[in-house]
Amino acid sequence: MSLTTETLDGSPTAPASGDPGISVVDLFAGAGGFSAGFHAYRPHGPASSPFRTLAAVEMDPAAAATYAANFPSAKVSAIRIEGWDPTPYEGVDVIMGGPPCQGFSGLNRDDLKKKPPKSEDPRNKLWREYVRAVQVIKPKIFVIENVDRFLRSPEYAALCAATEADGPLADYHLTEKVLNAADYGVPQARRRAIVIATRRDLGEPLRHPIPTHRRATDQLTFEEGRAPWLGVWDAVFEHTLRVRLKEDLPLRSGAPLGTDLPGAFSGKELHIRRNPTPLSLARYAAIPPGGNRYDLTDRTSVIDGVPVYLSTESWDNHTSGSGDVMGRLHKDRPSVTIRTEFYKPEKGRYLHPTKDRPITHWEAALIQGFPDTFKWYGSKVQIARQIGNAVPIGLGRALAEVIHRKLTAG
Repeated sequence: MSLTTETLDGSPTAPASGDPGISVVDLFAGAGGFSAGFHAYRPHGPASSPFRTLAAVEMDPAAAATYAANFPSAKVSAIRIEGWDPTPYEGVDVIMGGPPCQGFSGLNRDDLKKKPPKSEDPRNKLWREYVRAVQVIKPKIFVIENVDRFLRSPEYAALCAATEADGPLADYHLTEKVLNAADYGVPQARRRAIVIATRRDLGEPLRHPIPTHRRATDQLTFEEGRAPWLGVWDAVFEHTLRVRLKEDLPLRSGAPLGTDLPGAFSGKELHIRRNPTPLSLARYAAIPPGGNRYDLTDRTSVIDGVPVYLSTESWDNHTSGSGDVMGRLHKDRPSVTIRTEFYKPEKGRYLHPTKDRPITHWEAALIQGFPDTFKWYGSKVQIARQIGNAVPIGLGRALAEVIHRKLTAG
């Protein structure tokens, strides 16, 4: 199914009749991509999700406002996690979140229910507070999403040590894996470390979801039945091509959490053009389908009657550098990882597959799996950061499915 036709009502839906629902707390919640993925999993039909998000913590005011607008039943705390009290949520089933990986190595085997000393490295506090929330809430499962290199870091080694017999997470068993969002129906090759912690009294630890999609070139037997990866054209750009670009966000504001912010904006209202320089426009026009900055070497263009070299000395001198800089997305492939500055082609392969422009905020949100009905708050830069930092909806949905099956197994 194309992401543009998939429906997702951002607000939590009531569990199916007879299903008590699975309660969730979302830490470092951002705009709510992880939660949106969980609520997109609807085994009982389109009007019902088994997951109930009770609380979310996000210190960025714009991201927190976006979260609150889409999950009105959740108690959203737009504060630093150090100031959040997890006590009211003791017994919640699932905690999700992705603390920054820096700082976990400072954790010791002390009682993390206590506040850290003031002299501690501030980066340690984020992980300390995450673990403190786990200790207080005692969820059945918690899930951590982070960059793929997290699994090779001292921080992850410290996390594993925390699950040993005398550690603060001794009640949990960890499983870890690097997952690619493209393997779960997302038109984006985004690799992320996913750590799943299962409380030991639940028996066998939860395993990661089995991929549903594959590279088109993978040699798999017919019985495995996996569909090819989704290309961005069919999933996103065939749809957005028919919608006129807008000059700017509408003049509108709201205050879902008490602070006035630009918004709320629908997905289509994020289909905003940029105002590139004549040099940038000439560069875009010179890059062929699937091309990149290397196609600008030895190329000139006449701008205002003056011949201008399209490449740069830096690009020409770094012939082994990234091929994604000033790159044009391939129509038949998933996109590269959508980052927080996807609107700048000099940052990566973010040119439209056929048009001479960068992808828009709306297109980036669709690549991440956000539906048109998702509501956004903030400036253009703030919304871009929310989109780029989000967990893709399809990846969250795949994780929700295995968690639901584990927690509802007879």
